Amino acid sequence: MLESQQLPFEIMDMAVSRSGQPQFPESTGEFEKSNDLAGTMQLGAMFGIWYLLNIFFNIFNKQVLKVYPFPATITAFEFGCGTVMINIMWALNLCNRPKLTRPQILAILPLAVAHTFGNLLTNVSVGKVAVSFTHTIKALEPFFTVLFAALFLGEKPAFWALSSLVPIAGGVALASLTEASFNWIGFCSAMASNVTNQSRNVFSKKLMANKEEALDNINLFSVITIISFILLVPAAIFMEGFKFTPSYLQSAANQGLNVRELCIRSLLAGFCFHSYQQVIFFYPLFIIALQLSPSQPLLRNDKL
Repeated sequence: MLESQQLPFEIMDMAVSRSGQPQFPESTGEFEKSNDLAGTMQLGAMFGIWYLLNIFFNIFNKQVLKVYPFPATITAFEFGCGTVMINIMWALNLCNRPKLTRPQILAILPLAVAHTFGNLLTNVSVGKVAVSFTHTIKALEPFFTVLFAALFLGEKPAFWALSSLVPIAGGVALASLTEASFNWIGFCSAMASNVTNQSRNVFSKKLMANKEEALDNINLFSVITIISFILLVPAAIFMEGFKFTPSYLQSAANQGLNVRELCIRSLLAGFCFHSYQQVIFFYPLFIIALQLSPSQPLLRNDKL
């Protein structure tokens, strides 16, 4: 106990030279090393959480779509789950509720439209083909990222970045030719999802470049989710009709999931859907906070 009380004074003595001036080179280096280790561990933990949530979302989502083949309704329900979770976060002050201006809403609206179409088209594809094939097609997202960044942001990709896309495109083409569950609706929906999702990322980068209109990543994602829910609910009813009726739920029960199981797995899919995307949007801010020293100002991240 005595040693633990004396430890701070011993450290202070080691940090002061004979001239009385503090010297911190070794302690600063050790602090940076411990920060790097902590950052690496937290990065690994967040990656693991994201991966597990993504896996469970794909499992539950496919199970629901298999017996309840209404992708627009299911996507709207998943956005609704996210909207409820966001309002709980704001109500509990886990995240500051943003005060939106009209220019901000108008700037975010294209992002929400792209986000809505991207997730809807992904669910259309998952409902038509194997989940693994949908995500194989979505491996082409880096190709569209590079393309749209060059077209709309004027960013010129390096030669090696372009070269790395060649095996990806070749692998997707080979997988498409040999996929047993292949059909054109599933393939085209997944490809269109790539286009809309990467359009969203490009639009978001342009939005976040404007400091007056920029939101932090968590609130940007939250507002996009709420707007997507508002946009998709009437569109889903228009395209598929109102499907939360006893007859449709019983039809799903006849194909392997009773009403209780269908509701539970839909809720779990909605929870995992919002949570794994929340991790993606939270991560850049998290890493920036780790990497900045106390003397540096907080930087704003411009990526989703």
